[in-house]
Amino acid sequence: MAVEKVIIAKPRGFCAGVEMAVETVERALKKHGPPLYVFHEIVHNSHVVRDFTERGVRFVQSIDEVPAQAKLVFSAHGVSPVEWQRAKEKKLEIVIDATCPLVEKVHREVRKFAAQGYWIILVGREKHDEIVGTSGEAPDRIRVVANVMEARAVNIPDPSKVAVLTQTTLSVDDTREVIDALKQRFPQMITPAKEDICYATQNRQDAVKQLAREVDLVLVIGSRNSENSNQLCKVARDQGTAAHLIDDCSQIDTNWLVGVMRVGITSGASVPDHLVQDTAEYFRRHGAEVAYSGFIEENIHFALPSEIHPQTANS
Repeated sequence: MAVEKVIIAKPRGFCAGVEMAVETVERALKKHGPPLYVFHEIVHNSHVVRDFTERGVRFVQSIDEVPAQAKLVFSAHGVSPVEWQRAKEKKLEIVIDATCPLVEKVHREVRKFAAQGYWIILVGREKHDEIVGTSGEAPDRIRVVANVMEARAVNIPDPSKVAVLTQTTLSVDDTREVIDALKQRFPQMITPAKEDICYATQNRQDAVKQLAREVDLVLVIGSRNSENSNQLCKVARDQGTAAHLIDDCSQIDTNWLVGVMRVGITSGASVPDHLVQDTAEYFRRHGAEVAYSGFIEENIHFALPSEIHPQTANS
């Protein structure tokens, strides 16, 4: 192996929303014991999901899979009012909402715009858990578009009354072309506030742009169903640098390393940092120097749900 240097991006890995969601499940499991049901994967990472599954957490795709009187946590991606109603009808013992506050903010904006009679264009992936939950706030008034082609074709009954919102795990760069295409069709539309874009998504993409300019290859640690992890790969490739998405260091293909002197490592917002350190150690064992790149310090923290807040955890 010819790799001489490994550079780890900063920031990377867990964002505040993921930290809150994972800690919520940890505390709920400690307080109430298994089985604990979680609606959808708490975050999109196979290692996190596998660890919780082994400890008695059951991830479900439908409220129908949750028995009456069970304990349920809603994932970081948010859910629609219909799912809340189904949970209520189940008469569950406890329901804990681990929705990321940035996602909940978009839900509130959907309700506001719908009440004011706007048609809402939601930029994102139609089947992503977050988009499914957000769309459920006003299903009759929402249209989902994923790309420029769909933006040019979307049908809106009243083009003079349009508001645009975005999936939080997309960056400003991800959505710029789509929103520009929508502006051409709906010049009066209300555009999303910058703060609706997840700060962590943008920070991690900015860090990867810098990283990709310093290395021959970028390894992004993250699961296939993680939107922001896939986007990190795309950002690196857009800089002209080869990039691969891996769940952990066991998936490194040595053929990728032929002729590579410098490797960059980053991770998606739902990835535990020990997976990054394990990957760095893989290269360190083969004689590579390990360094860090990036300057942004993230000091954002979200409060835990009141049901499992530390002050009430032992009550």
